[in-house]
Amino acid sequence: MTSDATPNPASVPSAPQAHYKPLRVWPALILVVVIVLCRYVPPFIEGASSQYWYVPVFFPLLGSVLILIWWLAASRARWFERLIGLFGFLVAGAVIVLLSHPSMRGMISTYLTVPLGMVGLGVGALLYRSRPPKQRVTGVLACSALAMSLTLLLQSLGITGDYVFDFHSRWSSAPGAGSWVENKADAPKTPGAAAAIDAALATAEWPGFRGADRMGHAKAAKLATDWKANPPKLLWKKPVGAGWSSFAVAGPYAFADEQRGPHEVVACYDLATGNEVWTHQREARFDEPMGGPGPRATPTLADGAVFTASATGVLQRLKAGTGEVVWQQDFKKLSGREPLPMWGYSASPLVVNSLVIVYAGGAGDKGVMAFDAATGEARWSVACGPESYSSPQLSKVLGEDTLLMLTNDGLLLLDPTTGKVRLNYEWKFNGYRALQPTVVGEDVILLPTPMSEGTRAIRVSKKDDQLTAEELWTSRHLKTDFAELIAHKGHLYGIDGSMFSCIDLETGKRTWKDGRYGKGQAVLLETTDQILIAAEDGRVVLLQADPTAHKELTSFQALKGKTWNHPVVVGDKLLVRNGTEAACYALPLAP
Repeated sequence: MTSDATPNPASVPSAPQAHYKPLRVWPALILVVVIVLCRYVPPFIEGASSQYWYVPVFFPLLGSVLILIWWLAASRARWFERLIGLFGFLVAGAVIVLLSHPSMRGMISTYLTVPLGMVGLGVGALLYRSRPPKQRVTGVLACSALAMSLTLLLQSLGITGDYVFDFHSRWSSAPGAGSWVENKADAPKTPGAAAAIDAALATAEWPGFRGADRMGHAKAAKLATDWKANPPKLLWKKPVGAGWSSFAVAGPYAFADEQRGPHEVVACYDLATGNEVWTHQREARFDEPMGGPGPRATPTLADGAVFTASATGVLQRLKAGTGEVVWQQDFKKLSGREPLPMWGYSASPLVVNSLVIVYAGGAGDKGVMAFDAATGEARWSVACGPESYSSPQLSKVLGEDTLLMLTNDGLLLLDPTTGKVRLNYEWKFNGYRALQPTVVGEDVILLPTPMSEGTRAIRVSKKDDQLTAEELWTSRHLKTDFAELIAHKGHLYGIDGSMFSCIDLETGKRTWKDGRYGKGQAVLLETTDQILIAAEDGRVVLLQADPTAHKELTSFQALKGKTWNHPVVVGDKLLVRNGTEAACYALPLAP
């Protein structure tokens, strides 16, 4: 008989049951792995970074959206958790973006901040999956906010040649922010100094972008090839304003465009010391998150003057001896181009037959524009493709001086005096072209195109004063992007994806592929069959232009930081620069 004091087990109330389920985390973890792989694997796959650049840019964002959908629809979180998590993420993300360095806002927030937050959310869901709902949503949001807050420590200095954003400490000095050094020489104080500069321009050894013909060929003495035993001698190195301009050189003077704070600056340097002979500044600043700040074009020395084209679309003629403005034209306004090209105006001006010619990219017939070199008055203009970062180029085609302009629509051949269209070779590309056409002999022209399209060779012929062109070959063995090509003795050298390559000019077939120099720029030392490369990481590398194999002769570290600017070799002098510093070296000569 059971005592009345003994409780009946069936009548004892059970403990309260939990009214929530553990989170279903495996979909989020799979998406986290996908985000990490898409972001960090492509740079290690040959050619993937340039050909499939959109994978690390857009796929992590897509994965982030899918994680958010998982959280709202398939996570097993209670509805109040889902809503608090959603709005908490949005508020935390907005606050973090607002507090971030200005370079980390906008596009970077979708590239880095949002994916970091979603990775943090996935990790938090794993760690707190079985906790009570209030603790769980608090922990998930804390992990997400902590991951996003890492961007508070960073600033972006644009992208690398592999299309990966170049992040640095928030407190490091950014290009164009004021790290340059002004060392004024005494030269411009006397009339004789200005006259010396004017005289030097008459026989300028390197009068503009990639030399006199824009083909990147230099006549240099034979160099010693053991730079460890006999290294290049540093003549000077100094901080400079931001920008991707190269140098123009005349005698003992070098000219470059820079961004110094809110001003675009044209600077004349003493080649022996690096001291500034004169500077001209104009209040204007171009900046964008991928390429960074500063002018892209290189000054042109001609007709006793310095001609410059700014990233914002202003063409100027300056007195060579003093930097004073003779005239200026806003060709962006005259062409009706709106907005600016994504990466700013990059075409270096071309001076020919008393005309200065620029790419304007405007609508109608305002694509390529010519101005009177003496007065700045508009002379002619013609239609062309709306996207180009190439420069107008004067070359001999079938024995005649011909103006070449490469755009996303194809190649234009123009009469340089009148602008008459001699040939409109159509090869449309849904993107940009940022390279120079390469003329081989007098009738073959190479059209380089970025990403997956490769390089095409065409042969130009003439019949009854009409030019026509036929395709010889199109090769995907040289898919350069914005690293220029070098043609030499029946072969073509350049960057294919991320490696240096050589192809046969007769067939377009590859002969070798080796050597990683990033999106480095090269110059041919044609008298010695050597190629000098200013690599993206600041090294200077000397190659033998050998079609049978990649033969790296020697190298040394010339600069620090991302280097996309074209090197200049005049005599035994090497000029290199990037967005933060410039240097001049005396190269060792062979006995």
